[in-house]
Amino acid sequence: MAHELTSPSLPDSASSCASAARTGWWRDAVIYQVYVRSFADSDGDGIGDLRGVRERLPHIARLGADAVWLTPFYASPQADGGYDVADYRAVDPVFGDLADADDLVRAAHDLGLKVIVDIVPNHTSDRHPWFEQARAGVGRDRYVFRPGRGPGGAEPPNDWESVFGGPAWTRVADGAWYLHLFAPEQPDLNWKNEEVRDEFDSVLRFWLDLGVDGFRIDVAHGMVKAEGLPDIGQGQQAKLIGIQRLPFFDQDGVHEIHRGWRRLLESYGPERIGVAEAWAPTPERLALYVRPDELHQAFNFQFLNCAWDAAALRSVVDESLRATASVGAPTTWVLSNHDVVRHTTRYGSLERARAAALLMLALPGSAYVYQGEELGLPEVVDLPDEARQDPAFLRGDGQDGLRDGSRVPLPWTQDGPSYGFGPAGSWLPQPREWGALSVAAQTADPTSTLELYREALRIRREHPALGAGDAVEWLDAPEGVLAFRRRAEGGDVVVTLNTTARRVDLPLTGSPLLSSTTRGGGVGDGPAAEAPHSTRVAPASPDGGEGAGSVAGLPTGGSPRARQFAGMAGPGIDLAPEGPHGNGVIGDTAPVLPSPAGEFGRGVALAHNVRVPADSCVWWAI
Repeated sequence: MAHELTSPSLPDSASSCASAARTGWWRDAVIYQVYVRSFADSDGDGIGDLRGVRERLPHIARLGADAVWLTPFYASPQADGGYDVADYRAVDPVFGDLADADDLVRAAHDLGLKVIVDIVPNHTSDRHPWFEQARAGVGRDRYVFRPGRGPGGAEPPNDWESVFGGPAWTRVADGAWYLHLFAPEQPDLNWKNEEVRDEFDSVLRFWLDLGVDGFRIDVAHGMVKAEGLPDIGQGQQAKLIGIQRLPFFDQDGVHEIHRGWRRLLESYGPERIGVAEAWAPTPERLALYVRPDELHQAFNFQFLNCAWDAAALRSVVDESLRATASVGAPTTWVLSNHDVVRHTTRYGSLERARAAALLMLALPGSAYVYQGEELGLPEVVDLPDEARQDPAFLRGDGQDGLRDGSRVPLPWTQDGPSYGFGPAGSWLPQPREWGALSVAAQTADPTSTLELYREALRIRREHPALGAGDAVEWLDAPEGVLAFRRRAEGGDVVVTLNTTARRVDLPLTGSPLLSSTTRGGGVGDGPAAEAPHSTRVAPASPDGGEGAGSVAGLPTGGSPRARQFAGMAGPGIDLAPEGPHGNGVIGDTAPVLPSPAGEFGRGVALAHNVRVPADSCVWWAI
């Protein structure tokens, strides 16, 4: 098979700094995101808390993650799920106290897990002491206050819109307006003010002294606004985020802030990191956030937003690797988080979600796993309106307002008032099929998504060709299929991804390490690889078989809220949220496991053609 190497050369200006950092743990880490409110509830109030997280840390360690990222648990009125902070040095009582935070960090370290916490520097809560003073006319330069336009200053200072919908400006009693790019309860800080910069340096040091290993920086692209706050000149501005530069996002001035934070982090040693949540219009713009003297990682939203299309996925992989390699940084890969529709629903089936996970975990760099994706959880698309708490839903015309569906509390057990989430109910209602998708139900079931993730992370950790590195070697493959090679002295891995609705045969010699499905996986013209613990399924029919592109055993259609996501998934996909296991859950898939001895590349070799099932990803030891 012909091949093409995607491994951009590093410019001289970046090579010396980058080479010194290549041993950093974050370069190929698997980082597990915990949305604290929805992970585990220890006290029965229906809301997840830090003690609940600590008690469930063994699940994350057993999964095979290297680090845990915690969403905000600071003192907050909770207008936006804790991203409206009133006190950056205190734990909100609903989540516990500082002793709970300290216990969690220590317990994580005892399990070999790093701890990354959220920091929210673009805005505070309107209940923060600084803003309460500013509302009264004291210290307003810490925020972005401006006089209004029009007669009597009755119109907002410019045409900027909130990401959550409506104007980005709110007027106070004396007639001045303050900027809030998100909810009115989240006033934007003025990062030209040295007091603001000094305060956040102090906040970072407070948590570093407590022992955290780094920070995920919320809205890392937003702290600096264009000079003069110019009009944008069009509406529906939230839809432009990540597509074009806006005067309130991705301004060059933010990089000076991040360089200062890099210096602060390095004063605590080489292992503390900063991760940018930065929406940038191109991979090249995103790479600016991870230059050698800035942050260590940046979320790759281009990958998250990519359609289920082989050519599009290859383009995003190539562009992402090229951009980050140009500055000597690792690429990150993420499929879901607390702000987007879960990828099981977004891609239209659990089969595709499992395949996407194996693709992500085979790529060079760092991977993020959002809580519940290891269970194959779908988006909950039929929450009653009265249960929703997303401010974007309440405000109307900004984001889609459906983020609550990815935040429904996790199921740990097959029964109980909240399926093991806590001793009582949960702050968002859980679907009745949650028990069948729980950790308890999936543990030790070789066909489960949980065991697929556990095995994938085990192989990724142990196989020298996976995780580390910055290149993939593309192999020839038919339309709709990706094939690439990861090379290492201890043995190579070839990864095949079939995004089509039919099985595909490829000329490849190797033995299967892992497959996202058993539907024809590991079967070719040569001898079949008999893998322990895998489940046999009926062979595919000559035309692709088993209703190619459909989800076996589930009804099509679904609720109106489910159908609205079907367009994201590609042609021929119907969501089935009322099925026995939730959206797109199938009952006859199983990973193909390596030999019990864990020897990569041993066992039955496959000669001639290997078969890659529809909507699947297979790892092959070469």
